[in-house]
Amino acid sequence: MTNTKAPGTTKKPIPFVYSRIHAGFPSPADDYRENVLDLDSLVIQHPEATFYVQVTGDSMQDAGICEGDILVIDRAVAATQNAIIVAMLGGEFTVKRLIRSGETVYLVPANPLYQPTKITEEMEFQVWGVATYCIHRLR
Repeated sequence: MTNTKAPGTTKKPIPFVYSRIHAGFPSPADDYRENVLDLDSLVIQHPEATFYVQVTGDSMQDAGICEGDILVIDRAVAATQNAIIVAMLGGEFTVKRLIRSGETVYLVPANPLYQPTKITEEMEFQVWGVATYCIHRLR
């Protein structure tokens, strides 16, 4: 997925109503103001190290990451314990949770139908970045 616009297109500002939306009963005292929201400025901290990927499969569904979702991946963020990462494993990209147990590294899915993968020295493995946001379509 590219981050470029088609020739001749312009970026139209999308209104952003600055008010908290209550999932219960709204307060009649709430004020709001209309602004413009730039999604990139909201979800990207390191533009030169960030890219978007679209998710295929259901291995991360229990982490709220579903087929067709868009992940924001930041290569400048350190892959810490329990982070959801994009990794290159055996020549293919995968999205999994990073778990370290002592010196052992595991890639752990968020779906009980799949098993964790223990990373060994023989495997071609590289962390490509950390998922910082998930853009999820409500179906």
